[in-house]
Amino acid sequence: MRVALFTNNYLPFCGGVAISVETLRRGLEGRDHDAWVFAPRFPGASGPEPRVVRYPSIPALAYPEFVLAIPYACRAAARVVDLGMDVFHAHHPFLLGPAARRFARRRRRPIVFTYHTRYEKYAHHVPLHHAVVAAAAVRMATRFAASVDAVIAPSALVAEELRAGGVRAPIAVVPTGVDLERFCPGDASRARQALGLTPDDHVVLYVGRLDPEKSVERVLHAFERITAAVPRTHLVVVGHGTEAPRLRYVARALAAGDRIHFLGARRHDTLPACYQAADLFLFASETETQGLVLAEAAACGLPAVAVSAPGCDEVVRDGATGVLTKGSAAALADAAIGLLLDPGQRRAMGVRARDVAVRGFAIGLQIDRTLEVYEGLR
Repeated sequence: MRVALFTNNYLPFCGGVAISVETLRRGLEGRDHDAWVFAPRFPGASGPEPRVVRYPSIPALAYPEFVLAIPYACRAAARVVDLGMDVFHAHHPFLLGPAARRFARRRRRPIVFTYHTRYEKYAHHVPLHHAVVAAAAVRMATRFAASVDAVIAPSALVAEELRAGGVRAPIAVVPTGVDLERFCPGDASRARQALGLTPDDHVVLYVGRLDPEKSVERVLHAFERITAAVPRTHLVVVGHGTEAPRLRYVARALAAGDRIHFLGARRHDTLPACYQAADLFLFASETETQGLVLAEAAACGLPAVAVSAPGCDEVVRDGATGVLTKGSAAALADAAIGLLLDPGQRRAMGVRARDVAVRGFAIGLQIDRTLEVYEGLR
């Protein structure tokens, strides 16, 4: 099968959608299918890239590290025609998503859409009235989902929201897979040494974008409370985003600021060592459709403390693989303190977390279910 994956986010940009698309591409090719990625040209993208077609792009004013694809490009269109795609798979409801739908309709091929993002939660990135932008985002995404042949939702919650919004297309729940051979439990001492930390300290970890919707400042304030009860604790923050300078400023103002380590963006293949170095994963976002970093943490045998919110509660099993809390720094801190002071419970949760990842988030399961969607439309 020859599959065209149309995405507004792709490498070298770091983010959940980019990782999801790349995971899908590699998984399809591992099953002897031809997967082609159609994506914007990001700064730093190396070329030529096998089976990647780059659209011209312009910088996004509201998010300097992001770009916006120009969805009408003669060279890319000609490539689509030459390749003779069997299935078109859109990963966004705007820009390159509608471009994929146009190609599919003209070529009389099926079009699939993965609803990766709760777009209304990102309305603050658009310099217009928040409520208006949020409502428009929901309408746009729902209408696009209703116009395709099949929808893939990364969690049951997203599927329910789409059905409630009137989407009648078939919806399959398919979480993004995790490479379980790479993301696995490892030598914590060696991983800590690589980060400049000692084996005797506690390590709390956050991985993800440093943007408002991720509520990273809440993680910083929770850590301040954690260190009052568990003094020999460090917080490692991995990621980048628009809030990075402000969050560093907030951290410096905290009494425990000297134990907060911002590592910046890291290549995805280097993240397992970060998870392996930690005792606990701390996550405050309430805007997830799946929470891919939670699945990666689980695969590394790392228990999580996260806000009880859609997306997170489909990865973290409260009381079994971690703790789900109310959305306050105090609640996050209390749960984290309890686990940091109880190594036996942490180890048991880590073992169960790895088991949940193996049974629910293996790449093979993602590819099996996605291929079932494709085959059902041919």
